[in-house]
Amino acid sequence: MSAIKVLITGGSGFLGYYLNKTLNQKFQILTLYNTHIGNCINFNSLKLNITDTKKLKEIFSSFKPNIVIHTAAVSNPSEAQSLPAKAVYNTNVNAVKNLAELCELFGAKLIYLSTDLVYAGYRGSMLEETAKLVPVSLYAETKLMGEVKIKETFENYIILRCALLFGINKYYTNNHFSNCYFKLKNMKPIKLFTDQFRTPISAPEASKLIFEICSSGIKNETVNFGGKERVSRFELIEMLCNLANLNKDLLIECSMNEFNELPLVADVSMNTNKLASLGFKQKSLEEMIKEVLKNISE
Repeated sequence: MSAIKVLITGGSGFLGYYLNKTLNQKFQILTLYNTHIGNCINFNSLKLNITDTKKLKEIFSSFKPNIVIHTAAVSNPSEAQSLPAKAVYNTNVNAVKNLAELCELFGAKLIYLSTDLVYAGYRGSMLEETAKLVPVSLYAETKLMGEVKIKETFENYIILRCALLFGINKYYTNNHFSNCYFKLKNMKPIKLFTDQFRTPISAPEASKLIFEICSSGIKNETVNFGGKERVSRFELIEMLCNLANLNKDLLIECSMNEFNELPLVADVSMNTNKLASLGFKQKSLEEMIKEVLKNISE
């Protein structure tokens, strides 16, 4: 039996780095990158702007993927706010619609990485998939529109509303957790929110779960995709300090209201019981941080 073929978009991104390494162990992958190559250089890869519909169709025709994992996006909320809305819409909505249509045409399953930021951040904690959706940033709004385009197109999809991702990798340095780790190692103080709550998941753990999802037969599902524990940014980095023997006195409590450029989302912590009920069990937050630290030491 021939290997299952998996097409990964955003292969040079933060999650893509781990997807490349994890999925290549079992599947035949083709990983796509755009502006920088990252660790795609070590795998079967191609350079592609995800909005290039003609070239993307050619890739589908030649590679014939069984599964497509779509992580490519204008993924930073602050960056999205600074770009022309049309450009963000083209990448985060039109390209998703085109990708869904190609998946339907070629008989591929689409695994789409959405975001916890689609939820109303004022409706309470540990939100279920049926909770009220009120995206307050252009990034979150376009990610939700991407969900809608997929559902309008076909049923062979899995939408993963991804929580705050954390981890450290050498190809992707613009990550809050990574920045905090290296600042603390260099004895530099850090200001951290105490009043925004998420259910973080490490990028290595996310890639492992997506690997398991690729091997499953589930489809036509929207699933909260995160860790089991509700924490603030302060609490997350405080746990990092405890596990990595870093100085907690360098942590400075602050409010998200001090950072006006960010969308103010107080609580988008997610209930992930559905993920577990489908057979996908997450590690604890402590276990995930230990794994990230172990990867650094190796």
